[in-house]
Amino acid sequence: MLEYLCISRTNGITKTGSPYCTLKLANLDEVANVAVWDVPPTAGPAVGQIVRFHAIQDRDGKKSANGRDMATGPMMQEGHPFWNLMPHPVKQDDWNATIAHLITFCTHQKLISVIEDFGQKLYEPYSKYPAATSMHHAFQGGLLNHTYQMLHMFEGLYPTLPYPVKAERVILAILFHDYGKLMEYNRDGETQQDMYLLGHIYISAHTLQNVLEGVFAETPGDAKSIKPENREEIKRIIHCILAHHGEREYGSPVVPCMQEAVIVNYLDNLSAKVENIKDTGNMEQSYCLGTHVVK
Repeated sequence: MLEYLCISRTNGITKTGSPYCTLKLANLDEVANVAVWDVPPTAGPAVGQIVRFHAIQDRDGKKSANGRDMATGPMMQEGHPFWNLMPHPVKQDDWNATIAHLITFCTHQKLISVIEDFGQKLYEPYSKYPAATSMHHAFQGGLLNHTYQMLHMFEGLYPTLPYPVKAERVILAILFHDYGKLMEYNRDGETQQDMYLLGHIYISAHTLQNVLEGVFAETPGDAKSIKPENREEIKRIIHCILAHHGEREYGSPVVPCMQEAVIVNYLDNLSAKVENIKDTGNMEQSYCLGTHVVK
């Protein structure tokens, strides 16, 4: 019998109306994505639960199983051999240390205050939500880890840049670029109405714009009182969020046209794609990469 840990789960319905789930599974030997047929959304396994299979079919790297060949076991406990296979949110001390170091690259006091404020506020919600349902960081706390990876990579990248870049723009865009996923998903990674009504890019950009307009308004509550130079700065920060998917075919409403926006786009891609490779089994198809993964 094959035994795995359930890392993530996505439910679906076949064209014939039968329920199924796609499980991301891991054990000490491999990571595998398995479609399990005839499994209703209310049935196990849950994320973090042990699952056992009598048989798994493999057709050209696409793995599947029948629900009758699957049995769910207990929730994994610390001390189990699979414990370290389950992703965990980054520690708050590490998050805080990166935010504090990034602030040393900044000079704009009002924007520094926003970074400090939301660096504290976003840790808790981000540590409870996934960054996606399957493509990357698809686990509770994945949104935190994805955001942290981008911030931490920029922490190393910024001192090496041979040209001036406004660090505040990049940091704020990273902090907020996936903020809307708090509305797109619930904690279990199930999609919500706002994914289709608004989308996370709009929600993220709109939220940060409201924050920055509140900070820069000369008259509280009056966005028209913002000075032209500050309005321009807001526009450029928001552009970094709007352009973070890089290309229109990937849902980006605009294409990056500033250095800071290009940096955010590439950091987002690097974090997502490397994580996708880590969580894709050997010789399995990665739709994120458009090819098979070889390990």
